[in-house]
Amino acid sequence: GGGGGGSIIDSSAIAILAKDTGILSPDDPANGEIIITAVPPPLINADGSIYNYSTNADGSANIVFYAGPPWVVTIPTNINGLTVTTIGGGAFFQCISLTSVTIPNSVTSIGDFAFYECGLTSVTIPNSVTSIGYGVFEYCTSLKSVTIGNSVTSIGDYAFRSSGITNVTIPNSVTNIGNVTFYNCTSLTSVTIPNSVTSIGDNAFYYCTSLTSVTIPNSVTSIGDYA
Repeated sequence: GGGGGGSIIDSSAIAILAKDTGILSPDDPANGEIIITAVPPPLINADGSIYNYSTNADGSANIVFYAGPPWVVTIPTNINGLTVTTIGGGAFFQCISLTSVTIPNSVTSIGDFAFYECGLTSVTIPNSVTSIGYGVFEYCTSLKSVTIGNSVTSIGDYAFRSSGITNVTIPNSVTNIGNVTFYNCTSLTSVTIPNSVTSIGDNAFYYCTSLTSVTIPNSVTSIGDYA
């Protein structure tokens, strides 16, 4: 959306003008507007699953939204001729029935809140992924096992907050553990921090009540408050 004044609609956007709800023309400075960026038609599979996607600047595909069932999901490497390289923010947001997801090696980035509050029990992040966004697996309370690929360099804030993970090995590609990353992971009993990590954020392991010991490598130069 945007402020009042001149029209902000161009060929890459569609304005939804809902007079019934009091949202009038964006040309009218007294009224707001809702702008939805145009996306390609969704991929509808034979099993009934639906992938809404957008096109990245490099011509690859970004998963925007998934609609199931099924809830045992293998994300495709290719959608309508485009290689899937990113899982967008909130793509599987609150898919509480989602118990399993296979992420292909074509994916390099997982966006913020991509699997927030899902029913996943385990997940493997492939070696192709370099970044895990903010709150990606937050509140995945059934998530017990996670394998993080060895190309991940950053784990976003809140990434595993209040999840059910029991142990985690952070690969030696990671240099930073974000704020509140493992906060309230009350089932976490074991964590391995490699000597590539230089900073641990605020509240990173706060309220991990089952974590009785942890070894901090000499490479760490910064540990946040209540970590």
